[in-house]
Amino acid sequence: MNYIYSPSISLKPSSKFFTLTTTLPPPSKPPIFYSLTPTSSHTTTDSSPSLKLSRLVNEFHPLTTPVDRLNLVLDYAAAASDGGGDSLRTPENRVMGCTAQVWVDARLDEDGRVRFRADSDSEVTRGLCGCLVWLMDGGTPEEVVAVKAEDLAEVNVGGVVKVSPSRANTWHNVLVAMHKKTKKLVAEKEGKYFGEKFPSLVISNDGRLSPHGSFALAQARYLNPDETQVNELVKLLREKNIGVVAHFYMDPEVQGVLTAAQKKWPHIYISDSLVMADRAVKMAEAGCQNIAVLGVDFMSENVRAILDQAGHDKVGVYRMSDERIGCSLADAASTPEYLKYLETASLSPPSLHVVYINTSLETKALAHELVPTITCTSSNVVQTILQAFAQVPDLKVYYGPDSYMGANIAELFKQMTMMTDEEIAAVHPQHDRESIKSLLPRLHYYQDGTCMVHDMFGQEVVEKINEMYCDAFLTAHFEVPGEMFSLAMKAKRRGMGVVGSTKNILDFITQRLEESLERNIDDHLQFILGTESGMITAIVAAVREMFNSAKPSSRRADIKVEIVFPVSPDSVTETKKGSSNPSGLDDQLNLSVVPGVTSGEGCSIHGGCASCPYMKMNSLNALLRICKTLPDEGHMLSTYKAARFSSQMVSGRSVADVGCEPVLHMRHFQANKELPQKLVQQICHLSVKEKAS
Repeated sequence: MNYIYSPSISLKPSSKFFTLTTTLPPPSKPPIFYSLTPTSSHTTTDSSPSLKLSRLVNEFHPLTTPVDRLNLVLDYAAAASDGGGDSLRTPENRVMGCTAQVWVDARLDEDGRVRFRADSDSEVTRGLCGCLVWLMDGGTPEEVVAVKAEDLAEVNVGGVVKVSPSRANTWHNVLVAMHKKTKKLVAEKEGKYFGEKFPSLVISNDGRLSPHGSFALAQARYLNPDETQVNELVKLLREKNIGVVAHFYMDPEVQGVLTAAQKKWPHIYISDSLVMADRAVKMAEAGCQNIAVLGVDFMSENVRAILDQAGHDKVGVYRMSDERIGCSLADAASTPEYLKYLETASLSPPSLHVVYINTSLETKALAHELVPTITCTSSNVVQTILQAFAQVPDLKVYYGPDSYMGANIAELFKQMTMMTDEEIAAVHPQHDRESIKSLLPRLHYYQDGTCMVHDMFGQEVVEKINEMYCDAFLTAHFEVPGEMFSLAMKAKRRGMGVVGSTKNILDFITQRLEESLERNIDDHLQFILGTESGMITAIVAAVREMFNSAKPSSRRADIKVEIVFPVSPDSVTETKKGSSNPSGLDDQLNLSVVPGVTSGEGCSIHGGCASCPYMKMNSLNALLRICKTLPDEGHMLSTYKAARFSSQMVSGRSVADVGCEPVLHMRHFQANKELPQKLVQQICHLSVKEKAS
């Protein structure tokens, strides 16, 4: 049989936080890399980790005092030191995610068994590694990869020696490193490739960028922009008093220029969609007469409406194309099917519609007329739903339009039913196991809405991450499919991952770097970027800033940050020498580049390059053209103006007023940690009206 992960999903309630331990079902096609195939005649030997595990458990179990168990751990530390030395302490053997420095090495002996060595600069951590080395050393590859972190819980070393969460993560991370090294050894022995790596971009502590692979090279080329372009843009913005708000998913060419221009013109801001409108208001208050929005259409509509609500209706708002700049999620919420979904909710009061902020203003207005609605982001959706259930008895929640996020939320809540009441209270103080069980049948999510970018993080990508990057930090947006979500949650459990919004991902990366800078030791931090590749500009800017502001002592350490792009090889195209190159790369280099939307090809609309084709419609040329044309006295930019909804709803209120209300409800929740009374009254009113009818 092929070695695969078990298709089970389990939760360990002993952790302070809930954790998903989930793995993949058997692949429908042969594994990408290689297999570990035990023969039918395989028998357990004295060196089998399964037998050794029982001995290890029996060795620690009779020791009832922490001191005795700590002494035993230190005995293992002494044994591990015998196999260490400088030859072991190399960058290739370093285990990521450990507070202490840890190194692990593996080789196959003449009998095909795996021999391990491990070392650490911490005595206790070396002892934990020593336990694992004794357990795994001499096992066959099949036996080594069969040992799971859950199996090690029986040893109960951490509970007695008072091992900190970081050292408990080390226990798990070292095991993951052993698995990866074993698989690689088997692949090399069989003469097979361990697998082609994803492209990546390495940021050194001196600010240098080292791209690996054509996709990363195409991204990196724009991160050090042409100073002439930067100065031209700043001159226009300053002369005409124009503010710019842009989404994280902008093309690197645009973001590179904007990031550099920020240092010379304060009214430029790059963020997620929630913050864009707020920053536009601040720019208008500071005197900006026009706002350029680099995003999809629902973002510019939202900026227009929020400015109007704030009394800045005279400020112009311009988008970057005279054509529609769509969004697959926003489109899904504008379909007749979604309207039927909401009609079902309206017939089943008390109901609340929790709508993802990545939807149009008109969608929010139409929804709010049917069902009381509150917007959410990927970072606050779980708390919004839990608070709603806690605040309104017998409530039914209808989430949409992102099907993956809805499924991930439902799975999350199912796992919470296996937690203790104390653990659940740490997530939300007004809930316990019974309340979580009771809300599950009352949680609904739309079944047919996806983001075309996050849709590509499916099983094939997850399999490759599992095989080749199981020891890396894993970031994932809440919109990814269930396979990627489960893998990221598993990484989160051992301190190696994050699931959330673009801001959550950026914060996770900078926090890990801050920890590394404080340790002031050579380090290589590798992150899988489980969201749109345009995030790389903000990441590089933040990492460079941290390196620049680090203490002089920290700068002496050789610290590198590597961002890995999980992209398909199909997402790059060879350019012919001398051909027109829309990306601006030097034709003489004959590089493989990502084709942009402006070239007429699009960038893997069916998935594969983690790059949104709609976002790429926001070109630098378009921004410069709009800035040069403003003020638009000849109305040449009429088709570039953000939509303003002056029409009225059935209730007599304007689309803009009704569409903004769910956003205001969310802002109240963010500030006060509870639904506003106005929204609760709307929910109760719908319920009373339904009963009366």
